[in-house]
Amino acid sequence: MKARRPVAAVVLAAGLGTRMRSARAKVLHELAGRPLIAYPLDALRSVGADPVVVVVGYQEEAVRAACAPYATLFARQKEQRGTGHAVRMAAPALRDFVGDVLLVNGDLPFLTAASFRSLVRSHQRSGAAVSLLTAEIDAPAGFGRIVRERGRVAGIVEDKDADAEQRAIREINVGLYCARSEFLFPALRKLRPANAQSELYLTDIVEQAHRAGLAIGDARADIAEGAQVSTLADLAAHEKTMRQRINLGWMERGVTMIDPETTYIGPAVEIGADTVIGPNVTMRGTTRIGRGCRFDGTAMLTDAQLGANVHVKLGVVITDAVVGAGAMIGPFAQLRPGSDLGEGVHIGNFVETKKAKLGAGTKANHLAYLGDAEIGADTNIGAGTITCNYDGFNKHKTTIGDRVQVGSDTTLVAPLHVGDDAYIATASTVRKDVGAGVLFFNVRRDMERPGWVEARRREEAQSRAAAKGKRRPRG
Repeated sequence: MKARRPVAAVVLAAGLGTRMRSARAKVLHELAGRPLIAYPLDALRSVGADPVVVVVGYQEEAVRAACAPYATLFARQKEQRGTGHAVRMAAPALRDFVGDVLLVNGDLPFLTAASFRSLVRSHQRSGAAVSLLTAEIDAPAGFGRIVRERGRVAGIVEDKDADAEQRAIREINVGLYCARSEFLFPALRKLRPANAQSELYLTDIVEQAHRAGLAIGDARADIAEGAQVSTLADLAAHEKTMRQRINLGWMERGVTMIDPETTYIGPAVEIGADTVIGPNVTMRGTTRIGRGCRFDGTAMLTDAQLGANVHVKLGVVITDAVVGAGAMIGPFAQLRPGSDLGEGVHIGNFVETKKAKLGAGTKANHLAYLGDAEIGADTNIGAGTITCNYDGFNKHKTTIGDRVQVGSDTTLVAPLHVGDDAYIATASTVRKDVGAGVLFFNVRRDMERPGWVEARRREEAQSRAAAKGKRRPRG
């Protein structure tokens, strides 16, 4: 969107959110895997607002960290003296700015970028001093009510200050404004705490504009966009709404979901068409799924990258890992951060990888741990194989070549290199490098002791009898 005037923004994120009954700042609570404040910041990015000032206070450092992916400035509100006071604290950061300023609460995850753009567009076309977004809801308790005179916005009355007639108004203030900087900053200086909470209300700038005879713009938002998060119950309800919205969008783009009610897809996830997702699957962060993948169910993916036609079986966890096209993972496997699997790799039941790169066609089908390893193509890792990558002080790397056969119950003590086409016999402990094409094995003697079991049983019986005799009372 190309605005007629420069657009800046202020995001209010200083409060605790007492109704959440949590020691965690409200804007840090997560919805669909992202902190609440990420949603308005994303929308502001789409509008091209610059600069964006986030007003911080409670748990300041944590809120700053949550805003780190966005090029934001910060203003500190040490005392919680109301929304108007919060915007006052942001004014110095916008001292040299001339244009229109978007003002938004940090707890409005459902406001769409389209609504931000629409409000800015209508505000700039109308030449209003201040414009605001409103919505009409059936249960407006707790929200500021929009007061109109002759059909035009004349002010906003907060719920705690409203009389019986005003509380019956169903049109509410959503919490998104756009104001001319030439009007906003002088208006902020005129705010007074003449209300039930003895706070400086940002909403009072609307009444100031009305009394001065300045134009006030308004735009109507969809009722769903006005949904605030005030309690943990709200958060749970909105989680379901967000999940349904995301899932419906992917189904409309060709993704099959066996049970959408138990499918959890984050807002930044991307999924290729013709992918089939079974029940109890969660995809979070920047996960990317190729076309035609299949998830049997009960899987957790975080920041994972999967190529086309990957089959993820039951009970799989994939975190910050790359999986090539046509690979097969699980059941009950874990790919930990740094895992990089080539095309057609098979990772089977109870196999764990960490910082392990596996070449195309390599298989580890049963009960293995592959950590800090680089393994070539078409290699087979037998059941019970582990790379001993940690010596108690440092991590060490294991390198295995192409077409290597690693027998079951093999222990690979890093640092170690195994050449191409090597064959490592079952139950080997490998402590030195293995050359290409070499058969490696440990020399072990098979030994027997005939009659050992019967002798041991007699010894145990005699020992128990002796112990019983010692406990017998003397008479």
